[in-house]
Amino acid sequence: MHQYKGRLILHCGSMFSGKTSALFREVNRFSIAGYKVLATKPSFDKRYSKKDILTHDKLGLTAETFSSMDQLLSLVEKNKPDVLAVDEIQFLNDQRDEFIDLINEFLKRGLTIVLAGLDMDYLGTPFDVTERVFAISDYVTKHHAVCSKCGSDAWVSHRTVDNEDRLVLGSSDIYEPLCRTCFNKEKEKQAANKNQLKFD
Repeated sequence: MHQYKGRLILHCGSMFSGKTSALFREVNRFSIAGYKVLATKPSFDKRYSKKDILTHDKLGLTAETFSSMDQLLSLVEKNKPDVLAVDEIQFLNDQRDEFIDLINEFLKRGLTIVLAGLDMDYLGTPFDVTERVFAISDYVTKHHAVCSKCGSDAWVSHRTVDNEDRLVLGSSDIYEPLCRTCFNKEKEKQAANKNQLKFD
């Protein structure tokens, strides 16, 4: 078996940084090598397709969706893959304990697991699930988009609409990648605008 048997691979970073494209490449590589791959994503993610995993530039990968850890376990039991890929793990933040337990069980069984997801929310606060996965991963790649303001490496996915829910589905219509400096400037500008509205 290949060197990644029983290993955990994580691709994380901001939106538009190529995380899903990297997962796509990993899955293709294992498929070409003759390994059985099961690609999955949380059912919460319906941005481009209810079923497929799609990158922002519309590269596609057929995937199974799940809404609970029992469903993910059933998919693995039914398909018996050598490699399990899960995209958009930030949507599993509320199920992080169960997800980590299941990932550890799959690793004990010798599965290779490839995960991709946001490391932080729109406020720059880390997702617990990604932090936990990072800690137990064998291989981690932090991907960077290009800051839409200055062109340097982006650090966070800044939300451009007024919505304080932590998880809001969207793409370039409501998010932009920003570096730390430009993000802090935008936060200051938004705070000033809110203060101005209070006095108007």
